[in-house]
This record gives sequence, structure tokens and C-alpha cells, in this order.
Amino acid sequence: MVMPLRFELDGKCFTRLSNYIDSTLGIKMPDTKRIMLESRLQKRIKALSLGSFDDYCEYLFSSLGQKTELPEFFNAVTTNKTDFYREISHFQFLEQKVLPGYYSRGQKQVKIWSCACSSGEEPYTLAFVLDQFRQKHAGFSFSIEATDISTKVLGKARDGVYGEDRVQVVPAAVLKQYFTQVSGDKGPLYTVKPEIRRMVKLDRFNLMNKTFSNRPMFDIIFCRNVLIYFSRERQQMIIKNLLTRLQPDGYLFLGHSESMAGMNLNLRAVDSAVYQKQGGGQG
Repeated sequence: MVMPLRFELDGKCFTRLSNYIDSTLGIKMPDTKRIMLESRLQKRIKALSLGSFDDYCEYLFSSLGQKTELPEFFNAVTTNKTDFYREISHFQFLEQKVLPGYYSRGQKQVKIWSCACSSGEEPYTLAFVLDQFRQKHAGFSFSIEATDISTKVLGKARDGVYGEDRVQVVPAAVLKQYFTQVSGDKGPLYTVKPEIRRMVKLDRFNLMNKTFSNRPMFDIIFCRNVLIYFSRERQQMIIKNLLTRLQPDGYLFLGHSESMAGMNLNLRAVDSAVYQKQGGGQG
């Protein structure tokens, strides 16, 4: 039996790649993750018919590679793990406190940004919650923008197709209302209905961008379980940039394992990992 060819990532090439990942994505890639990076990039080397990691580095950093390979590289090195209704207390707080608060004050349209949306579970959960609120409150409307650095997971989000294991946490009534079941090769698949997919505008965006000025203003921003991959300095930079896109008195949702302790920001905690922007300040 012929063993598949495996390429080895030496120290010099690893340092070059890890420094680039750190500078462009803000993700730390210490030497303990060399094997992981090597494993993830094997397929790219074979797909490009290259002979080594040195060849891959030269191609990636060439003008052609920066245009054509960079999205594939980002797809390979980023980690995307999410679920429908992940950290469900956030959706409950949104439904029971945030949306009724806006509606009672006469604001009947809200704009939400899911800024690390992965394969779509978070923004679609938001769509379910907001659509159900809309059905009960006359004149209410909403828009959802969802972004991620990975074109691969954005493609999955656009398709909106999930295996049975992915939808087990979805309440039966929500599953019936917002999904269509179809047959797959390995069991049933569940497709988010087109009218719900149209409620979510998907786009590629890098949270390491120096400015977010090309983004619109939002009433609510979900930035959950992505800051853990950044250094403390970069976490603060990203949150400050997010706040430039958050309306006064708007809400910022972080992951429950993420903390803003010690950061001098114009926010007040209103629930577990939920913050409200104070007045008209930006940071």
C-alpha cells in the first residue's frame, strides 16, 4: 500500500507563515501549533501541485498568490465552530429585554451585525428570533449583516444547509417554521428557507482591519467567541473599532468566556457578556 505524500513544515517557513497569520489575522501561532498548521496546509500544497512548503511560501507571498491563494490560506488556518442558539441566554435577553425596549421607545427598526458569523448558525438564529418578534409587533422591521474572514464558511452560510446533528438544538416549532427537510447521502439535511436566508446579508470582513469606516451603523453587534484568538491589545483595538459602528445606547454581545476587565471603554454591563454603549462616545 502506497502511503500518501506528506510535506514537512520546517522552522524557517513556519516562522514566516506564523508571523503573517499574526499580522494579518491577529491569531497567535506559536511553535506548539506547527503540526496543526502543517496538517491544514497539506491539501493546499497538493491542490497546487507544489513540491514543498518552501514552494508554497514563495507562491503565497507572490503577487499572484496574494490575489488567488490568500482566501484559501485564510480558510485553512482559521477555526470555525458555532451552533444554533449558542449561549442561548443572549437570545433570550435579546428577545425579552433589548427588542421590547427599542419597540416601547418608538424605534421599530433595528440593525444587527454578526461580525464572526462562521457557517451561519448565529445570524440565522438571530433571524428566527427577530422574525418571531416582528410577527407579534406591528410595524417592526430589522436587517442583519453577517461577516467572516473565511470565504469557505460564508459559502456554507449562503447555502444554509445543515446536517441533522447541527439542528438538534433547534426547537421543534422553529425547525418546522424555518427549515425544509431534504434527503442527503448520509441522512436528512435541513435547509434554511429562502425567505429567511434573504434576511441575512453575508459579506467577507477582517476584524483586523485598521478602520471599520466602510461599515454602516448598527443598533446591536454580536462579536462572540472570536476575541479569544487575539492578544489583549488587539481585543481592545477591535472592540474600540466596533464601538465606532455602534449607535449610542446600542448593545454589544461578547462570548461568555471573553472579558473586558481592565479596558477603559464607554460601556456598561447589562447582562452576562452583554454591554451597552454609553451616550454618544465611541470608545
